[in-house]
Amino acid sequence: MHKAKKKFGQNFLVNEQIVADIVGAIHPEPEDNLVEIGPGLGALTRPLLKRLNHLHVVEIDRDIIARLEHDYPQGDPGAKLIIHAGDALEFDIATLPAPLRIVGNLPYNISSPLLFHFAAYTERIRDMHFMLQNEVVERMVATHSTPEYGRLSVMLQYRFHMEKLLDVPPESFRPSPKVNSAVVRMIPLPVGEIQVRDEKLFAAIVSAAFGQRRKTLRNTLRNYLSETDFMKLGINAQLRAENLGVAEFTKIANSLNGGSRNLA
Repeated sequence: MHKAKKKFGQNFLVNEQIVADIVGAIHPEPEDNLVEIGPGLGALTRPLLKRLNHLHVVEIDRDIIARLEHDYPQGDPGAKLIIHAGDALEFDIATLPAPLRIVGNLPYNISSPLLFHFAAYTERIRDMHFMLQNEVVERMVATHSTPEYGRLSVMLQYRFHMEKLLDVPPESFRPSPKVNSAVVRMIPLPVGEIQVRDEKLFAAIVSAAFGQRRKTLRNTLRNYLSETDFMKLGINAQLRAENLGVAEFTKIANSLNGGSRNLA
């Protein structure tokens, strides 16, 4: 029996009904190009393989890799399971065929970095289905002017349509985590619908705006916009970051044409 390793944030899904619900939500077709991040003990891997012609998996745990290689020998050109050993944060998604579908029970300790890593490949991705800490999913799909809405919400919503699909209680895992989990679907927006012109500037503005949540935009964005600028944009400088939707942050970034007023 494989013992979960804390350093990899391992919690293995054991609830068969939840597994069936996730596979049903993914609805894999035989020809799909699908990659699973962190297959673990194969709760999702096995039912996915039954529906797919082939499945890529990315795994960092050497013990799990050895188990997978034993169960699914590599080297055969016709192998259904293709194992990529290594850290998902360093894995080049561009090496896999597009359009790509990504699934996985992501380690909660690196879930946000992984989401941003995959976001860099949106042009090659058809959709993503992830199990995450429920709190993170709530932040991802939050609407503005709610407590959960923040930097993560804005930085993902300008790239993806996102939908919370399932709630997953702690007892669905072994070992049981101390938090509730949830499954989210992420579908990249068409390139033509993404209005951000300078992504680095957009990210900097969002980061600055949410850096001090209790302060008004007049204070948090003072290095970018003057009082007159806010008025021209039709944005109330007395609002806080949580009160602005993605469209407003986009308007601010695009109005600066790649520059800022007085960056320290």
